Amino acid sequence: MTTKTTHDYLVRLRDVILEEREHAKVLDMDSLAEAMQEKEELIQILAHVHHLDAADKEIADTIRHENRRNAYLYKATLGWIRETMEFFGKRTVVSSYSADAGMINSKINGRLLSGKV
Repeated sequence: MTTKTTHDYLVRLRDVILEEREHAKVLDMDSLAEAMQEKEELIQILAHVHHLDAADKEIADTIRHENRRNAYLYKATLGWIRETMEFFGKRTVVSSYSADAGMINSKINGRLLSGKV
């Protein structure tokens, strides 16, 4: 068994973050969960490091940048999903008018995803 250095852990963390984004983009949830688990383990190992060598600061900056990119991807995707669900939850049939020009509330709740035909 080889002893890994902080640099080795940082390089692997960067690679896992990049893999994580690729799995998320293709919706490979099993591989994404594995990558997230490995990332958490690496972060726990690296949490004990209090001083980085000057050579490792560049890779740490890259890790921070790539992790923020992933966070932005997840946040943007979640927002898009919420907007889509709100759209499908809105009324699709507006109130109509009666013979005497009064408003009649429709009986349809408007949920396109209600499961009813």
